[in-house]
Amino acid sequence: MADTFNLQAIRERIDALDTQILALLNERAQCAEQVAHAKLAEDPNATFYRPEREAQILARMQSLNAGPLRDEQITHLFREVIASCLALEESMRIAYLGPAGTFTQEATFKHFGMNVGTLPVDSIGQVFREVEAGRVRYGVVPIENSTEGVITHTLDMFMQSGLRICGEISLRIHQNLMCRHENWQGVQKVYAHAQSLAQCRYWLDKHLPHAERIPVSSNAEAARLVSHDDGAAALGSRQAAPIYGLHIVQDSIEDNPNNTTRFLVIGDQVVTPSGNDRTSLLVSTRNRPGSLYHLLKPLAENGVDMTRIESRPARTTNWEYFFFLDVRGHEQDADISGALAALRDEAEVVRVLGSYPVAVM
Repeated sequence: MADTFNLQAIRERIDALDTQILALLNERAQCAEQVAHAKLAEDPNATFYRPEREAQILARMQSLNAGPLRDEQITHLFREVIASCLALEESMRIAYLGPAGTFTQEATFKHFGMNVGTLPVDSIGQVFREVEAGRVRYGVVPIENSTEGVITHTLDMFMQSGLRICGEISLRIHQNLMCRHENWQGVQKVYAHAQSLAQCRYWLDKHLPHAERIPVSSNAEAARLVSHDDGAAALGSRQAAPIYGLHIVQDSIEDNPNNTTRFLVIGDQVVTPSGNDRTSLLVSTRNRPGSLYHLLKPLAENGVDMTRIESRPARTTNWEYFFFLDVRGHEQDADISGALAALRDEAEVVRVLGSYPVAVM
């Protein structure tokens, strides 16, 4: 009887807490509506999505978290709360590299919440075009994978587009083997995006050495093809399986258990400092001896920490290159603004692609 009494008391306590949580959630939503009214009174074209503010809230909640919920769980819960309140202020639509069931869709929902309006499109270039045309508010595109490196198509689009980077998303990638049936050992073909095939190379070598590996435009497209083929399997996200009527026959088969992909949120918004930011730059140097040295010298002299550099050939002139750099900090920080001023004296082109909060996992 004592155990039954204690269980009932705990359930009553949970019910009371749920009532308090509901009241506080609605009170927070009312505050969000008041923010919307105040912003619109000052500016009819006010921006409601503030990635720097969201990052600050999530970082604060993680710092206050005493458990037993993990930081990632706290982040997930508060992202949904923030997204639901934002929906009361502004109805947003986000373009992403589709179709439904891709990791880019998963990253979009992770960042903007499960109830945001979305537009899946066929290519990274189309994501940029939808945002440029104003048919969506923002777009989400992949930029690099921890195992397979940079997505060059995204870099190339920044050479053509005037859009800015407004945020980033870091998503742990788990590759799953999916079939129409449970007998996966007999499959003759494995469909997937080329990067997914590369991320599972050793597993496929060991378990499906004779199966043909066929790269396609996306893992969701792979799942769609396999939904009509008993002799094939697809690699992809867990979310893709129910969409295309497939069974997950082997899960988390990626060769690197820490496999992570970084995505960018693109738009036309200038983001103010959050306190933990990253700045992405596009530069091209004059074709002269030591040009790369002269490019990096202003960063070193101003104490700027560069975290990534990639080169891409210029489309207009042979043997000339654009460089993409990521540095720690915000373009408004004194060290970065000083480096940019010096860099503009050395380089042919210097363009800030965006300063934005570092992704909160």
